[in-house]
Amino acid sequence: MSTSADTAVNALRTSTDSAVRMGEQLEEIQRELQADISWVESALRSAAAEGTEPAANAASHLVGLGGKRVRPAAVLLSAACFGPIPAAARELAVVVELIHTATLLHDDVIDEGSERRGAETARRIWGNAVSVLAGDALLVTSLERTLKHCPQLLTGLLDTLRRLVSGEVVQLRGRSQLDLSEPLYERILSDKTASLFRFATASGAELAGAKPVQLEALGLFGERVGMAFQLIDDVLDYTSLATGKTIGADLIEGKVTLPLVLAARERPEVLRGVERVRAGATDQIEVVRQLVLATGACHAVRERALAETSAALRALECLPNSPARALLAQIAQQVVTRT
Repeated sequence: MSTSADTAVNALRTSTDSAVRMGEQLEEIQRELQADISWVESALRSAAAEGTEPAANAASHLVGLGGKRVRPAAVLLSAACFGPIPAAARELAVVVELIHTATLLHDDVIDEGSERRGAETARRIWGNAVSVLAGDALLVTSLERTLKHCPQLLTGLLDTLRRLVSGEVVQLRGRSQLDLSEPLYERILSDKTASLFRFATASGAELAGAKPVQLEALGLFGERVGMAFQLIDDVLDYTSLATGKTIGADLIEGKVTLPLVLAARERPEVLRGVERVRAGATDQIEVVRQLVLATGACHAVRERALAETSAALRALECLPNSPARALLAQIAQQVVTRT
């Protein structure tokens, strides 16, 4: 065999061996991550059950329905990029999911939601007041856990909570004052959804000892994934029956979403239809939905989500190549391919 052929064969073997090793490493970290996720899930259920009934019942109801648990996984994998996952990162994973759960309990009250994750909302079972107090209790618990296990993150967490509330207030304002401008939507997108993802990934890395440039990279990764996640959610409100909530729910609740913003720019009758829906004409909901679909706005928003995902993947390039990094990339890709 010629020298060049030997070189090619050796290169192929090396490449194959490397791929096999990476595959084995991926399987190993998935097994390790599963143990951490199981611990987080158990801790979540215990934290939700703490406190006074019936608020604890309402919190346990929502936590017990499960969910994607994308945020806890992002925390754990961000930490795993730099070595073994520290105990504080597991606690942080619980914190971010408690905060997310609290915002859902509050959102369902604000939006008068009747269904969440395919089941009746806590507010429908226990009432609005109990649902609000259940969310408040989870926020207090999240602050207590942060103070006890990772106090260095408290300032960043408070800033994130401030952004979450600000984004919710801006979104709520849209109910009384219709504003389909893109800058308004971008602010809601950044504050209400992306901020918690950014905190999750950057803080997980910080607890594992990442360098400042790596912290910024993972913060950017989380922010971009959070944006892509919400953009796809916006699209699914117009296109999918398999989301666990009523199709067209965002429109019914008066929420500004990017498909609606882009469609109204293209077709003025979309805006008129939205105004009729807001005035109580429920028969216009399907009319508006079909108008939005006809403009191609949902396709444009999916393209934007893909761009955000690409930016997230580029941010990972400065990190050491590892199975944890590969799984973070998988999360980003799965978020944008939801249908």
